[in-house]
Formats: sequence, C-alpha cells, structure tokens
Amino acid sequence: MTKHLLLSTTALLFSAGLASAEVVLNRGNDTDPATLDHHRTSTVAEGNVLRDLYEGLTVQNGKGEAVPGAAESWTVSDDGLVYTFKLRDDAKWSNGDPVTAEDFAFAFTRIMDPATAAGYASILYAIKNAEEVNTGKLPLDQLGVKAVDAQTLEITLHTPTPYFLELLTHQTGYPLHKASVEANGDKYTQAGTMVTNGAYKLVSFQPNDKIVMAKNEHFHDAANVKIDTVNWIPFEDRAACLRRFEAGEVQICSDVPGEQMDYVKEKLPDALRIAPYLGTYYLPVKGKEGSPLKDPKVRQAISMVIDREFLASEVWQDTMLPGWSLVPPGIVNYVDDAPMLPYKDQDPLDREDAAKKLLEEAGVAEGSLSVELLFNTSENNKNTMAAVADAVSAIGIKATLNETEGATYFNYLREDGPYDIARAGWIGDYNDPQNFLFLMQSGVSFNYPKWSNADYDALMDKAAVTADLTERARIMAEAEQIFLNEVPAIPILYYSSRALVAPQVGGYEDNLMDAHGTRWLSLN
Repeated sequence: MTKHLLLSTTALLFSAGLASAEVVLNRGNDTDPATLDHHRTSTVAEGNVLRDLYEGLTVQNGKGEAVPGAAESWTVSDDGLVYTFKLRDDAKWSNGDPVTAEDFAFAFTRIMDPATAAGYASILYAIKNAEEVNTGKLPLDQLGVKAVDAQTLEITLHTPTPYFLELLTHQTGYPLHKASVEANGDKYTQAGTMVTNGAYKLVSFQPNDKIVMAKNEHFHDAANVKIDTVNWIPFEDRAACLRRFEAGEVQICSDVPGEQMDYVKEKLPDALRIAPYLGTYYLPVKGKEGSPLKDPKVRQAISMVIDREFLASEVWQDTMLPGWSLVPPGIVNYVDDAPMLPYKDQDPLDREDAAKKLLEEAGVAEGSLSVELLFNTSENNKNTMAAVADAVSAIGIKATLNETEGATYFNYLREDGPYDIARAGWIGDYNDPQNFLFLMQSGVSFNYPKWSNADYDALMDKAAVTADLTERARIMAEAEQIFLNEVPAIPILYYSSRALVAPQVGGYEDNLMDAHGTRWLSLN
C-alpha cells in the first residue's frame, strides 16, 4: 500500500510538472534588428520584435486593429487637436515601476531631439511644433506633449489627424523608462539593463542567432499571455526557415521563399498564410551627379520595360500583385480613381518601343548606360533584381547585381550611401496615403533617392493642414501624380503577407497590417 501511494504521488508530481511546463515559441523573423532603440529603428523586422517588448498608448490587437494599450481611455477636443490620455493604474515596467505620463513625454521629447538623430521622427510631425523642434528651430519644451499628472498625458496636434490613434501603435510612440535611459545612455537596450513595459522583457540578444524574451510578470495583462518564452530567430534565407519549420524547430516563419511556393502549397497547405498587406515594393533610383539616371525620361524608360506581371506570377508565385503606384490599392482616405503609371495597360512590346524612344530623347545611346542593382539579402529579392536586369537589357542597359547584408542595408540607404538603383519596400504604419507619400518629401530620411520637388512638397504641406478628407485626398493624389511623372522611385509590386504558421499556434489572425504580437498567441 505504501509503495502504491508513493507511485501515485510521483505520478501526480510529474503531471503537475507537465501542466506547468514552460511554453516556448520559436518565431522566424526577416532579419536581425539593427538596434533595439526604437527611436533608431525603421524596418518591419525591428517592429516585430519591439511589438513584444513595448506597449504604446494604443496597440494593435490580434486583428491588427488599434485598441487601448497603456492608455485605458482618451478624449479628443471638439476641434480634433487635443488628445488627453488616461493611463492604466496597473501599467508597470518590467522592473515593477509604474508606467507614467512622464515616461511617454520623455520618449516623445527624445525622438524629436535633433541629438537623437531619429530617422523616423518625421512620422510624428502631426504633433504641434514637432517638426520645428526636430529641426532645431524651437527648444524641446515647445513640443506639444505634456504630462498633466502621473496618469494623464496631453498631446496637442497642429492639425486634425484622422489616423493619429492608429499611428500611436507604431514603435515611434512607445514610452521609455526614463531612469534607465538616463543612467545607461545608449547602452539601455542591453540585456540585463533594458526595462520594457510590454508583454515581454529581454533576456538575451545574440546577433545572427536569436533574441530571447521572457514573459513580463509585471505586465498588466500577464494573466492572459499564454507564451512564456519567445525566441526571435533571424532568417534572411527564407528557405532555411522553411527547413526548420518542417523539422518542427520553428513554429512561425515570417516569410516564404517564392521559388519554393509550389512546394509549400503542395506540402504545407494548412500552414501557408497569404493575405492582403498594406505595402509597396519599389526601386529607388539615384545615380551619381550627372548620371543619365537623374533624367526622368531614363527612369520612365526603365520602369516601362519591367515586366511586373512576370515578377508577380513567376518570381513571387502569385503572392504579390503588379504595382503601378506608390500608394497601394485598398487604402482609406484616398480618391477612388487613384493615380497610376500611364502605361499600366499597354502591351509590353509597345512599352519597350516607347522606352527606347525615351532613351533616344535623353541622349542615351544603346549600350552606353551601365547600372548596379543593389538589394538586401533574400532569394526573392535576388530573383526580382535578376529579372529587372534582364528586362533593361532589352533596351540596351547593362545591369549588375550587388547583394548587401540586411541588418545594415536600410541604414546605408537612409544615410545617403551611393547607388544606382536599389530595392526597397514600405509597409504602412497606419492606413492612410500620407504614410506612403511622405516618403518622397524633401529631407525625409526614407527618401532614399534624395529626390526633391518643390511642388510635391507644397502639396503635401497643404494636405497636412486640410481638415476636409475629400479635399485632402484630392491634394495627395495630385502630389502622387507628380511623383509618377518623375518616378524617382519605380513602384513594381504590391505586397501580400506570406507566412508559415504551425497548426498548433492559436490566435494568429491574418490582417492588413500583418501585426501578430506574441501576447495574442498560444501554443497547443
């Protein structure tokens, strides 16, 4: 009887151990973050990681919708200019400190401080005096952000902004633990030092291996967070993630190799997720001073001969759509008949003839122009640029490929690194055409070709202070038409999100923003 009792007790203890076993999720990411300082980030891969570490005033739920985050509620003044946020009483940092309005005010001030050199600061220029502060024309204390008391934050805008609450879900709106940042400077992001207010806290960051996060026990909704540990693993080689997914070592791959799409559709149909995605894949064109690439006629000629249908169907295996504009279709707050490149429906052979004529008008003799096609590491990107090289050869332009490691690639573009034609993509941070059109405004760090057009800038400035949404949409469409006339960047594809999600992963909902915070997921 004693022996039976001991066995029963052992069995119970073993069962209890299983019931409390750590739940670990392995997630593939496009690449490593260049940094975990969210004021110096810009890529989707960085946003994926930071979404787990921080919580803004608003957050994207499992459906990608903006819902209350660190703020439990807010009011908006009748003129749409003043937002007053009430923070949760139970919002805490990972070290147990309360999250306060001052933490948000400190973060907004830091991102606008010219000394921070935040490339994404311009996304918040809707805030009163933000641009003037960020460009050094006004002191920091003139920014329209104020901590009224510990639980109340007031943000004043310079013009009504219909997408403001959605914008605050972006990493540029995340708070900072003031004491740890001031104590540690730029080293505040190191494991063991970093203090976060999201569902997870940083355990370790080993570049080219993985980022390990553990559930933040102080998070206000920790009781509903089902994943204990999440490992973010970088996979610039999408095929490598696919192999580890099939081996059961990874439960989510953030992307799928286009060249293996037929295989994936056949072997993993229940795991493949393809959904509409608010984004545009495009080719910034720069060239050296005096290069023929500075001529809009040459850029149009290159654009004309790119076979977007081939890229979408063959290179990307019908997981992308042919792209003919900077602003993707399906976006809200825009005109119904949105501007497109005028040769969208022309026969490819007619486009080729027209392209040759444009080169002739620009004084570019056949075989005289050579270009380098720069792209960040990815088999899909490589195959895309190879197809572009083949397309321009039909009009006598020689092209070579230059592949660059992903973690530093976009910093290179932002910091005015020299190139001829590059690969870039933009995923909407919020559902509004301004988030795409601002990319080409003078002085914006994401204006990779460093194109400047006074008429374009004037229209975008006018749209920014136009309250009537219909008139605002018309003005922005006029601006996009100027862009399409000059094509300083050549739009070639519209994105769809493509992922592999294991059947045992619960809570993964396809959405236009492709936002899938780990706090909403489970593992069965």
